[in-house]
Amino acid sequence: MDIVAHGDSAELGAAAATQGADAISAAIAATGACAIIVATGASQFATLERLVQADLDWSRVTAFHLDEYVGLSTDHPASFRRYLQERFVDRLPALGEIVMVEGDAADLEGELARLNARIGVETIDVCFAGIGENCHLAFNDPPANFDVDDPYIVVALDDACRRQQMGEGWFKSVDAVPARAISMSIRQIMKSRQIIVSVPDARKAEAVRNAAEGGISNLFPASILQRHQNTTLHLDPASASRLRRSK
Repeated sequence: MDIVAHGDSAELGAAAATQGADAISAAIAATGACAIIVATGASQFATLERLVQADLDWSRVTAFHLDEYVGLSTDHPASFRRYLQERFVDRLPALGEIVMVEGDAADLEGELARLNARIGVETIDVCFAGIGENCHLAFNDPPANFDVDDPYIVVALDDACRRQQMGEGWFKSVDAVPARAISMSIRQIMKSRQIIVSVPDARKAEAVRNAAEGGISNLFPASILQRHQNTTLHLDPASASRLRRSK
C-alpha cells in the first residue's frame, strides 16, 4: 500500500483522479476497453469532480457501482444511483456502460444474480474507493466477511456506519438510514488490478491509521488493502494526522 498525504482535499482529488485517468488510458491503449468501479459518498466529491474532466474515450469504459441501500429509490437524496447519475454519468460525453446496483429491486436475490453474472465476465482495471469512519470498505462493516466469493452481497449496516451517513447529511436521523445494503464484497474489490482510495477529513483519521498501520483484521475491514499489490491511499492533512508514516 502506497500512502500519499496531500496539501488539502482538492489536491488529493486531483492526484487520485489523475492516477485513475492514467490507468484507464493505459487499459484502453492495451485492450481497447476498460472496466472500473466507482465509489460514492462525501469522500469522493473532489476525486469525481476532477475525474469527469479527464480527456478519455469514455465510450470504451464500463463502470460498476460499488454499493446501494436496500429499499431506497433513486428519488431519495441519499440514493447512490442518483449520486452517480448526477456527479458522474451525466457529466461525461458518452459512457460505454454503467452497471447500477438496484437496491430497491423487488427480487433482491435476482438482482444479486444479475450483478454477479455481469461483473463475473469482466477484469476490473481500476477501483475507486473510500474508507468509512468505522474502517468499512464499500459497505462491508466490521466484522467484515473476508471469505465470501460472491461479487455482490447483502450486508447489515452497523450503528457507526448509519451514524456516519446521518452525520454527513444524507439522512435526517439514524433511524431513517436503511439497515441493509447491497455491497461489493471484499474479495471482489481485491481482484481489481489497481485500487485508488480517496480519504479526506479528520473524521477518518483513526480509520486510516487502523487500515494502514495496524494488523490485518476483519474488525478493520479496509486493513485488507495492505495485501493488495497496487493500492494507493490518498489523504489530506486531517485524515493523515494519526499516521506515523506518510509521504
